[in-house]
Amino acid sequence: MNWRLNICFISFISLFIMSLSNLVLGMYFYLLDIILFIEWELVSLNSMNVVMTLLLDWMSLIFMGFVLFISSMVIFYSHNYMEGDPFISRFILLVLMFVLSMMFLIISPNLISILLGWDGLGLISYLLVIYYQNFKSYSAGMLTVLSNRLGDVAFLLGIAWMLNYGSWNYIFYMNYMFNDLEGLMIICLMTFAAMTKSAQIPFSSWLPAAMAAPTPVSSLVHSSTLVTAGVYLMIRFNCLLMNSGLGKWLLLLGGMTMFMSGMGANYEFDLKKIIALSTLSQLGLMMSILSMGYPELAFFHLLTHALFKALLFMCAGVIIHNLGDCQDIRFMGSLTMFFPLTSVCFMVSNLALCGFPFLAGFYSKDLILEMCLLSNLNMISFFFYFFSTGLTACYTFRLIYYSMCGSFNYSSCNSIMDESWYMLKGMLCMVIMGVVGGSMLSWVLFKNPSMICLPLFYKMLALMVSLMGGLFGYQLSIYYYSSIILSLKLLFVSSFLGSMWFMPFLSTRGVYIYPLYSGNSFLKSFDQGWCEYFGAQGLYSMFKNTTIFVQGYQNNFLKSYLLLFFIWMSFLIFIC
Repeated sequence: MNWRLNICFISFISLFIMSLSNLVLGMYFYLLDIILFIEWELVSLNSMNVVMTLLLDWMSLIFMGFVLFISSMVIFYSHNYMEGDPFISRFILLVLMFVLSMMFLIISPNLISILLGWDGLGLISYLLVIYYQNFKSYSAGMLTVLSNRLGDVAFLLGIAWMLNYGSWNYIFYMNYMFNDLEGLMIICLMTFAAMTKSAQIPFSSWLPAAMAAPTPVSSLVHSSTLVTAGVYLMIRFNCLLMNSGLGKWLLLLGGMTMFMSGMGANYEFDLKKIIALSTLSQLGLMMSILSMGYPELAFFHLLTHALFKALLFMCAGVIIHNLGDCQDIRFMGSLTMFFPLTSVCFMVSNLALCGFPFLAGFYSKDLILEMCLLSNLNMISFFFYFFSTGLTACYTFRLIYYSMCGSFNYSSCNSIMDESWYMLKGMLCMVIMGVVGGSMLSWVLFKNPSMICLPLFYKMLALMVSLMGGLFGYQLSIYYYSSIILSLKLLFVSSFLGSMWFMPFLSTRGVYIYPLYSGNSFLKSFDQGWCEYFGAQGLYSMFKNTTIFVQGYQNNFLKSYLLLFFIWMSFLIFIC
């Protein structure tokens, strides 16, 4: 066990020190408005130069600091969670490669080096999703990798279109892409790639399926790495997005993603899938506010969401770990009696997700909703923003009711207690950041505070919506059995809302399985059928039979000649 402790501890210390240095550097760069553009020439051969470019500004440094901080806590947490795994060193190395791929994506102003991190995230996420090596993991991994490959194709096409500008350093050409066909094509392809990576509609079905990965991986993926890569890419391309007219479509799709995932989470009973759908809802919120032209606000919510969502998955992992891998919230209840410290962390992260005042999520979500009230929004977008915020509180209080209140419903006798000190220490560090991280970031990122003047009703509307949503979720949980009877009357509606608008079925059957079946039939009938009959195999059979006939005729030449002679003579005699 000592070598396992060493590899976890060394990785934790290294990542934690790098995260602190990056955070301090990011604040220094932001206050003094410093941007470093570093070019490192790797290979110079005749007229060909292979150059690695790095962009270090306040946004990339602060984001790297948060990614490294959360990764260090996840690795420290994994020492207890993965203690039964004989290959924990392989797991830690995969997590470190995952973080390294995200680093490449964050600091690259070059589409080629971004692709290195982009594809690295896709490949290593597939390896981590199938880590447990069962049928469910393989299916989820295939759905994940196929959905992300669609975005990778768009990214490769965007790299090809960038050749029209003579370089892949997109950061230099932002001011020249506004009115060009090439610029419009590039932003369309980058938006498509970001939608697949951040699981926006209609590519949302892979995100809950990726819960087949170990919980520490889910904590890392859903907070700061894989799903935030698309949001970060759109933050970098935001000026092109706002000038291309795609912002309106992205606003609609982000609002639909928020609404769909919020409704689906209220029908779900799998603990990890509820949290995954809440991530999907927050990603829709980030994309929506980004499409309205507030990239700094989207980045602010990205960072605060990373803090409490990583903590939420860590708490869920402790509960699942102690309940013998049970994830159904109907078998939980009264967990505060068994997990007092874990329950405190779980409640703090859930309240931060709801936007409870003065926690991390409050500073970003309240500011987003107030900016929406100041903006010129139509009723559909207004409904998506505020109703989805109410749904967030609704499924959060439903989750709290099922897991923390009531009677304990687990069937077997387990030793359930807060005994995993490595996991608890990692969670307590995240709790501190979940409480004070939002206020610290608001002080640092917005050095010129702005006053948002609204009527009292509008000012209190965000808090009122959250309180009403929480009350409704609590009441819905109490009267669950009557809601079952109601759902039987509205079976199609409840099936539609509870299954993410049938998107998993459409993604697996309609997009992947049926085309693969049709491709298999086409391969059998055409490529291995008619093409072979009239092509290589047909010609081979014809030449083979002809050769056999000619060779037999040559080997039996005298016999054949005498036979033909007697037949010919008999024919002549008969005629005569």
